Amino acid sequence: MSQALEALVDHSSTSTDLAHGIHGHSVVHLPILKTLIPGLENIASKYHFGNYVAMRGTDEKFFESMPIYARIGMHLLFYGREQVEVLETKKIENLLREQSVKQGKIFDEPKSAKSIEHFVKTYNLQLDELLEPDLSKYKTFNEFFYRKLKEGARPVQNAEDPKAICSAADCRLTVYQTVDLAKQFWIKGRNFTIPNLLGVPADSEKALAFNGSSLAIFRLAPADYHRFHSPIDGEIGDIVHIPGQYYTVNPQAVNEPNFDVFTANTRSVLYMKHTVTGLPVAFVAIGALLVGSIRFTNGSQKGSTVKRGEELGYFAYGGSTIVAVFPQGIIEFDDDLKKNSEASRPIETLVKVGYSLGKTPA
Repeated sequence: MSQALEALVDHSSTSTDLAHGIHGHSVVHLPILKTLIPGLENIASKYHFGNYVAMRGTDEKFFESMPIYARIGMHLLFYGREQVEVLETKKIENLLREQSVKQGKIFDEPKSAKSIEHFVKTYNLQLDELLEPDLSKYKTFNEFFYRKLKEGARPVQNAEDPKAICSAADCRLTVYQTVDLAKQFWIKGRNFTIPNLLGVPADSEKALAFNGSSLAIFRLAPADYHRFHSPIDGEIGDIVHIPGQYYTVNPQAVNEPNFDVFTANTRSVLYMKHTVTGLPVAFVAIGALLVGSIRFTNGSQKGSTVKRGEELGYFAYGGSTIVAVFPQGIIEFDDDLKKNSEASRPIETLVKVGYSLGKTPA
């Protein structure tokens, strides 16, 4: 059985296959999957994975399909027991963890740099906004993946207003004024609570400080700029690392009742103090399928101060998510973001670093 599981996600060391793996098109051996899961095509058709995303400031929407490696992993985790009882969930979890760590190492190897140009063309990335637009200067794929942008490439909206709060990432965004609203419309995992997200006891001082919190959920797709920035003017506090799984953070996983993505995945919690209110803010960077690591840069300097839009750190390769936890009284989210997030069929909003999230109430 271990050999069969290993065969589910099998990357070769050639540059061609590496490029395919990076784009999520050839990371699984489908003939083996068809043998293990009879009727796989019917399952994929029945449980189609993908979601619409709203373009902010317009009425436009686009459909974002889930890469095949994420679809297959979710088929196995959600429906594997119905289709192939011998595939144990724990073994699949271990495989996803091992593969995520393995891929992080592969993307740090010099030969991975050969895949950068293909990646850029596939996702039609803008090179003119990069601090280093010459692709030949990147020594590995990961080095390009957590690329830096030119100064001024992500201006902060309402920068003159100290009460304003901005987006922490180029991402697909949902916002909820309360945890109850988040669980009603978006986060369906039964074990989701703020204490579980932060990895602290429910009666602890940290947990109590975040009673009645608001949530902003920033989901980064593989093609996105993967450095994350401060949403507030504030002071850097402690960082707590919490080990866990490497599940996909796609909305279909977040919306699954039996799948506690945010509280199960590996994550790092950065605590900050909001300058205007003096209240704590929890900045939770969550790893996901094929994410090599979570690394803090300016966010690692305890006691230092940061301004809105200043860099805090970055993710290595893969999709990933940030959940910003704001105690009651810090933020009133912008109406358009709330409308999309709380619609009868909630939809994420495409935003960039520096875009307005909302303001601290007067």
